Amino acid sequence: MGKKILTLRYLIGAIKDKASQSKAAFISKPSSFSLHLAVLRATTHAPSSPPDDHHISSLLTLGDSSRATASSLIVIIMDRLHRTGDSTVALKCLLIIHQIIKRGPFILQDQLSIFPATGGRNYLKLSAFRDGATASRFTISAWIRFYSRYIESLLYTSRILGYFLSSSSSRNTDDKISTFLNSDLIRDVDSLVQLIEETVKLPDSLLLDGNKLLYEVIGLLCSDYLSTVNELLIRLSEFKERLSCLSFGDSVELSFILKRLEGCKERLSVLFSVKKPSTELLWCSISELSLKIDNLKVDFSKRKLITFEKWSESARFNNRVMKFGDSVQFSSGRYEMTNLPLMIVEGRN
Repeated sequence: MGKKILTLRYLIGAIKDKASQSKAAFISKPSSFSLHLAVLRATTHAPSSPPDDHHISSLLTLGDSSRATASSLIVIIMDRLHRTGDSTVALKCLLIIHQIIKRGPFILQDQLSIFPATGGRNYLKLSAFRDGATASRFTISAWIRFYSRYIESLLYTSRILGYFLSSSSSRNTDDKISTFLNSDLIRDVDSLVQLIEETVKLPDSLLLDGNKLLYEVIGLLCSDYLSTVNELLIRLSEFKERLSCLSFGDSVELSFILKRLEGCKERLSVLFSVKKPSTELLWCSISELSLKIDNLKVDFSKRKLITFEKWSESARFNNRVMKFGDSVQFSSGRYEMTNLPLMIVEGRN
């Protein structure tokens, strides 16, 4: 009975795909039909596997032409994502967006980064996505809501950094980091930590063991995580070099960000069990830098105390001088001016 139901779903999905292609041929302009067809082929209703790499490569190649074509392709992908109520199609659309971020041509990435023109942090609009056709699809819906939030965070972080994180075309910033202001470095680290905080909200993968689509998602998340670790290491290393130059406010803000990152450590070890030298180095760097910042806070406190004590001593001295001066005050200016010569004469005698 279960196999018959599954076969029926495959059949219904195939019919929907054919219907979508026919509709695209009927309503699309000749110039955009190839784009519609490429998106439909990469986002079929077949739940057994992620988008075929050949279809993704074809789609990316189509986007590597004019700015107008790249913009149209992004709009078509987003339209497909927002119109579907099928969890498989929605998940495949999100995977394509992630692949554009990771290995898409610059012009396609650029159009993705500025979509929509109104901006915003929740423009994928999947926070209320529900596919209640079956229990498994309802569970996958939670993954789609998570994945859309994650991609939004990934795009936000990439905008802060000035390049796409984990992209094969991302620029090497090692030489430029030393020219950054402290506030810029703190902003970068904060955005990277926000992305990790979003990553650890990943739903329980044990509920959907064997789902190839979800394994594809986890693989991309793992790749992003390692890229994030490398970006953090570069910036934390720079902070070590300029620690003595940090203001008290900057040191407090950085310390708070590092504590947030440490709070993700346990969950990350569960999600990504494979240990890498870079991840081990990250946690060591965080511990070392946190200790140095704590010592710096103590130095700040000591200097503030010494300054306060000096100020207090100076205030007490000034207070004594004022009290002495109070004892020789005259009752009026007229009396003072009248008796001043007499006091001088008497002083001479």
